[in-house]
Amino acid sequence: MPFRSILFENIEEAPKQEVREEPAFFADLNLDQMIEAITAGKREYDLKPFYYESLNDAAAVRYRQEIMRDLEEEILYESVQAFSRGMRAFREYHAQADKLSHRLQKEEWVLEAVETYGETVAVLAQDLARINIRSRGFSGFREYLMGYVESDRFTTLRADTKKLRADLAAVRYCLRIQGNRINVRLLGSERDYAEDVERTFERLKRGSTKDYTVNIPDRPGMNHVEEGILDLVAQLYPDVFSALDEFCGKYRRCWEEIIRRFDREIQFYIAYLDHIARFKKTGLAFCYPEYSHESREIRVSEGYDLALADRLLAENGTVVGNDFGLKGNERVLVVTGPNQGGKTTFARAFGQIHHLASLGCPVPAREAKLAPFDKLFTHFEKEETRSNLRGKLQDDLLRMRDILSRASSASVVIINEILSSTTLHDALFLGLKLMERIVRLGPMCVYVTFIDELATYSEETVSMVGAVVPDHPDVRTYKIQRRPPDGLSHALSLAAKRRLTYTLLKERLLP
Repeated sequence: MPFRSILFENIEEAPKQEVREEPAFFADLNLDQMIEAITAGKREYDLKPFYYESLNDAAAVRYRQEIMRDLEEEILYESVQAFSRGMRAFREYHAQADKLSHRLQKEEWVLEAVETYGETVAVLAQDLARINIRSRGFSGFREYLMGYVESDRFTTLRADTKKLRADLAAVRYCLRIQGNRINVRLLGSERDYAEDVERTFERLKRGSTKDYTVNIPDRPGMNHVEEGILDLVAQLYPDVFSALDEFCGKYRRCWEEIIRRFDREIQFYIAYLDHIARFKKTGLAFCYPEYSHESREIRVSEGYDLALADRLLAENGTVVGNDFGLKGNERVLVVTGPNQGGKTTFARAFGQIHHLASLGCPVPAREAKLAPFDKLFTHFEKEETRSNLRGKLQDDLLRMRDILSRASSASVVIINEILSSTTLHDALFLGLKLMERIVRLGPMCVYVTFIDELATYSEETVSMVGAVVPDHPDVRTYKIQRRPPDGLSHALSLAAKRRLTYTLLKERLLP
């Protein structure tokens, strides 16, 4: 299959139209913050749509993983970065040409752009020819690029550029300035006295002297005098400047569409690798998940919230990773434990890891085995607003009904602390009904809840509990452990630590 895209092995699998709207679950999982940080330095490439669209096919994910692995090799990374710098200069020269009004000066900038394009592409082809490449993506691109640089259209472009540049370099002319009148003529036998003047005044230097040189700003545009001189020079060399005009008409749109697409798409990989590089320097782990349709089993070792890690590193905080997994008939992780114990962070990490894995990116974990999914849904607590006349409980239930109506057994559903606005009795009743729907549907699910009874609902549910320091129940470890719910009242534990239980207060207050 001929190469078309470094993001998609089969270009037909690419979305017909880029997703421009951020997915609904991004804000809940703090993926909006993460993607903003990843793409911040590369606005010109409009990369966000690439991070919005999940891949549902394991082979498509592995295609990107291979490319990421290749780019982790410094020699290839630097070659691609040099290519990107050259293409950026190419675009800037073209943009500068569009801003100018004088025809000949516009054409000079077009020539500069075409020359830069040809050199940039040729150098990348030379680099890829000597680099050990393993990925299907880069192998396909290299094969395409070798064919392109050897094609008549590219070799002719390079030859025409070289000849025209040499002809322009040979242009020589003489200016005779009298008052406000300038005569332009061909250069005759006049000498260049610059070296003589410099040699004469060199002998007058004694120690430190005042520097009288004037820095003339290098402006992209010309004033009317410069424009007039250039027009007269063009009349002296009609063949050369006619060739320049013909060259610009022929090569103004010289770029190949596949080259331009590669220039943008490769930034998806570069931006992500640049972003995680500083995390790796601190010792935080990233891995390429084992990704397969063959099993619904998942397993993650030391997974963590990458958005939170970004903030913690800035504050010199500690990032805590957690292990989790589902095997056999298990489909639902029910997370219970004390408030402020890392449950929501765990849920976000679960969602982030699955979304990043579906993009073909290394994920924040030591090891991971994951399964493809079709859609990702989140239900996090939202504050009531005046524009929504529904009560909080009604809103929770309607949102869950909408999610379960659109989800399938291949979906990922993340539920965080709902039903908190009603009584414990009603929350338990509704929670069990909700769990029944989830288990029957069969999506992969994380359910963060204060209702311990949901953790032992069926063989499809797995209990995860937020841990505290045994002798200090008010101190959180932020570790989420796979074990049965302890049923302890952490509020009571905290009250005992502060000597505020009923018994202790009675002893203190009553004689």
